[in-house]
Amino acid sequence: MVEPSFLAFPFMQHAFIGCFLVSLLAGSLGWCLLLRRQAFAAHALPHIGFSGAAAAVWLHISPLWGMIATSMLGGAFMGHEGRSKHHPAQRDMMTGLILAASLGIGVLCLHEANGASSQATTLLFGDVLGLDLPSLGILALLTLLCLGGLALLWRPLLFISMAPSLAQAQGLSASRLGQLFLLLAALASAACAEIAGALLCFSLMIGPAAASLKLGLSPFKGILCSILGALLLSWGGLILSWYSDIPLPFWISLGGVGLYALASFLKRSF
Repeated sequence: MVEPSFLAFPFMQHAFIGCFLVSLLAGSLGWCLLLRRQAFAAHALPHIGFSGAAAAVWLHISPLWGMIATSMLGGAFMGHEGRSKHHPAQRDMMTGLILAASLGIGVLCLHEANGASSQATTLLFGDVLGLDLPSLGILALLTLLCLGGLALLWRPLLFISMAPSLAQAQGLSASRLGQLFLLLAALASAACAEIAGALLCFSLMIGPAAASLKLGLSPFKGILCSILGALLLSWGGLILSWYSDIPLPFWISLGGVGLYALASFLKRSF
C-alpha cells in the first residue's frame, strides 16, 4: 500500500499556505528592518507580542489578537523614541526596556492562567500544523495590510534609509516614517509568530534578509531574494519536519544561518 503524500492532509495544505503568506511578510519586512539597522527590533517585537498573547490566554480570547495589540503598542513606543536626537542609543535602550517589561508581564499572565504549559509552548514555538481556515483568513488579511502599507511607504522609506540627510533636506520626516514602518513590522512579526513562534520568528525575518543584503543586490532583487529565502526555509523546514519529526522552528533557525553562510561563500567566490 502506497503511503499518501503529506499534501493529501488538509492540515498540511493549510500549513503550506500559511508558510507562503508569512514568507511574503518575513522576507519583505525583514529586508527593510536590516537595511534600517533595526535587527534588535525584529528580535524584540515578537517577544513583546508574547506578553499580549499570554494575556489573551488568561482572558480566554484568541492569542493572535493579543499578540497583534501588544506588538503594535511596543512598535509605537519604539518608533516614538526614535524622535530623540540620540536616536541609535535611545532606540536600543527603549527597545530593551520594553522587551524586559513585556516578558515579565507575559510570565505573570501565564502563571495566572493556571499552568497553561502547552499554551506557553505554542506561543513560544508556534503551531503551524494547527492552522485552520479562519486563521489563514486572518493571516491573509494581515499580509495584505502589511504589504499594502509597505508599498505606500516604500519610496520615502528607501530614500530616508539610504540617504537620511538628503531625505530630511527634502522635507521627509524620519521619525514619522520610522514609527509607521515599525507598526507594519509589529503586525508582520505577530503573523510570523503564528508559524515560527515568538522565540524563533526572528530567524525567519532576519536569516533570508541578511543573506540577501550580503549579496549586495538592488532593492527590488534584494527583497525578492529575501522572500524566496524565507519561502525556502518555511516550506523546506515543513517538509523536513514531516519526515524527521523535528519541529519546524529548528529547521528555520538552522536554515537561516545556512543561507547566510552560502551568501558569504558566493560573495567571496564571485
